[in-house]
Amino acid sequence: MSSGARSETATFAGGCFWCMEHPFEGLPGVLEAISGYTGGHKDNPTYEEVCAGNTGHFEAVQITFNPDTISYSELLDVFWKQIDPTDAGGSFVDRGPQYLSAIFYHNEEQRRLAEQSKRDLEESGRHDKPIVTKIIRFTKFWKAEDYHQNYCTVNPQAYRRYRKASGRDEYLERVWKDSVDAKPRFQKPSDEKLKQQLTPLQYRVTQECGTEPAFDNEYWDNKREGIYVDIVSGEPLFSSLDKYDSGTGWPSFTKPIDPDVLTEKEDKSLSTVRTEVRSKLADSHLGHVFEDGPEPTGLRYCINATALRFIPKEKLEEEGYGEYLKLFE
Repeated sequence: MSSGARSETATFAGGCFWCMEHPFEGLPGVLEAISGYTGGHKDNPTYEEVCAGNTGHFEAVQITFNPDTISYSELLDVFWKQIDPTDAGGSFVDRGPQYLSAIFYHNEEQRRLAEQSKRDLEESGRHDKPIVTKIIRFTKFWKAEDYHQNYCTVNPQAYRRYRKASGRDEYLERVWKDSVDAKPRFQKPSDEKLKQQLTPLQYRVTQECGTEPAFDNEYWDNKREGIYVDIVSGEPLFSSLDKYDSGTGWPSFTKPIDPDVLTEKEDKSLSTVRTEVRSKLADSHLGHVFEDGPEPTGLRYCINATALRFIPKEKLEEEGYGEYLKLFE
């Protein structure tokens, strides 16, 4: 967390804190997002105690942000788009009072803004049931155990499995699919345009599940700092910080920049069953993921260089990816 930036604090509860921490972490102006417990009567509670439902605590995320870059109202907008505010019994698959949604205000201005945003949501008619999210005065926040922090990046596969099974993504897609704010920054061109802008090999790899030659591709031995984006949509996928030499002749990474940018499919095209990796937004075939990689994830994302475009660190701002410079600080 930067020590020089002006900072304020916001605290939100919206069910499983793994799924609430991640959406805030990558936002410009967010200095830190921490999973923890708040609203209860037990000092320094453990995860097991909170899950038992007897401490009065909510699973929550506490966000430190620079109000000169991102406002509290903007954080509220992000918050509402992560939860089911009509659920009075928990959040999605997780049931119990510890999984209820709530906004914990730190001052009167936050209370005013939270109440106004709740009224705005009620009046929008987006939800067909009453909004039950509580607005509560903040008292104390207890940081959760270390293994809960940054869970989506430390355990990307487990995070994606849990999130998909929870029903959260399906619900949010249904409720917010027509939101102007939900329009993706990166988009997949039409097939006609793809055939014009991609080389024959790029098209064969990304659109027809092809494979480029090992050791005869642009990035297998690239050691420069920067990020790798989808050649089709431009969406950021991998960072040089997570790249390593696997000896296979293809670019290899221990994890993606964000677990939510990838999807996985069972691949039975060869004699053994493999896990195919595709970009979520453009549905580009990228390669495969194997469980023989180094720490900290134990994974090897074996990716076709042809499916990627490398943007060096010094060009990130120029090409519109300035928010990713913080990865290299």
